[in-house]
Amino acid sequence: MSSEEKSRAEIRRAYKETPRQAGVFQVKNLRNDKVLLGSSTNLHGPLNKHRFMLSIGRHDNQALQNDWNQFGSEAFVFEILDAFKPSDDPGFSIEDELTLLEQIWLDRLQPFGDRGYNLGPIRRD
Repeated sequence: MSSEEKSRAEIRRAYKETPRQAGVFQVKNLRNDKVLLGSSTNLHGPLNKHRFMLSIGRHDNQALQNDWNQFGSEAFVFEILDAFKPSDDPGFSIEDELTLLEQIWLDRLQPFGDRGYNLGPIRRD
């Protein structure tokens, strides 16, 4: 195995062993302060997906895509608002924890209408 193949294998192994963070994230428009609020059991995946879909002009949220097209990528930030690592505790429910965090952030940011891009309840990615 070459040193390049070895380092790729090490990178893949390290990625797979990295604990996933669950939590709530936002895509925020810095020009008008509108946000898209979301949640996931693996936060980095949906943030990358949203960024990619916007960059190729194929995001399913048309209002967000229109603002991205108008203001450009430099007008947006992709942020993790609240995160936790799943617990090994038998009574721990990742779904319950995410639901609680979603409600806290929905109440705090109210990302609907003129304040945000959410069209309804948070869709988990």
